[in-house]
Amino acid sequence: MIELEGVPELIDPVMVAAFEGWNDAGDAASTAVAHLDREWKGEVFAALDAEDYYDFQVNRPTVWLDNGVRKITWPTTRLSVVRVGGDKPRDLVLVRGIEPSMRWRSFCNEILGFAHELGVEMVVILGALLGDTPHTRPVPVSGVTSDPDLARTMDLEETRYEGPTGIVGILQEACTHAGVPAVSLWAAVPHYVSQPPNPKATLALLNRLEDLIDMRIPLGELPEDARAWQLGVDQLASEDSEVAEYVQTLEEARDTAELPEASGEAIAREFERYLRRRDGGPGQGPGQGPGLATEGGDTSYLRDPGSGRTRPPKPERPTPEPEQPQEDEGSEDGDGEQ
Repeated sequence: MIELEGVPELIDPVMVAAFEGWNDAGDAASTAVAHLDREWKGEVFAALDAEDYYDFQVNRPTVWLDNGVRKITWPTTRLSVVRVGGDKPRDLVLVRGIEPSMRWRSFCNEILGFAHELGVEMVVILGALLGDTPHTRPVPVSGVTSDPDLARTMDLEETRYEGPTGIVGILQEACTHAGVPAVSLWAAVPHYVSQPPNPKATLALLNRLEDLIDMRIPLGELPEDARAWQLGVDQLASEDSEVAEYVQTLEEARDTAELPEASGEAIAREFERYLRRRDGGPGQGPGQGPGLATEGGDTSYLRDPGSGRTRPPKPERPTPEPEQPQEDEGSEDGDGEQ
């Protein structure tokens, strides 16, 4: 029995989850949930027992000092709740953690137990994968579900993915079998600049989430961070003719594939988002507009910490590892890794 002391009755709650690890290329998904938690000042009300789900030789605890006292932070998954104000207030239950090392079915059952006790109406799981997508174009974000009715009513793709899966796919199927509406949003991250963070992919996930749950999300400095990130990658790519040529090839392929869809639903979504932000929709009060990045933009995150590289790797078209989801399973034209 899950006891939720101190958690008030929630209003039309939606659960938004993301997990570090295999389903989180560029840390885009976990950073998106962390952004929601930070912007709306989420309050943690529960944490799963780390002993049950994590191998501490894979995800090691950290030791830190608090006024001279040594303390330990254990890798786990935490749940927080935020109330989004406005004309139609509603609550979000944020789930952020690390993909568990073991007992995935029990892990999902525990998450679903919280969803049931809190009256969650829908679960949205964020993910990110590596793909053959150019950094100069809008980040492809696909929305997929296992529920045919949900796919039809919310303009989503019904997943047909077959192959290796991660905790995002397992949790979505667990929700479906439990009768809880569930959606996965997948952002495609360029494989040639995969090191985190990727603010452009994080921003794309939040924009799609905003459309899905029909509420305005305060973006803070993310738009400026995304522009600085792209300018930084542009500069690094221009220093290597092979990388620049490869990026151009990806651009041409992307533009050709998307030409028939250049107008229509994508443009309509952007216009609706513009109107929502101009008119001050729910979720962002006065003075919560986009912030400004630091002068010049910090592009230090473009360096590969393992090798010390300051440029993208040479553009050999990679053969992804068997367990890595492919872009055609997670782009706007695909079904997404499940």
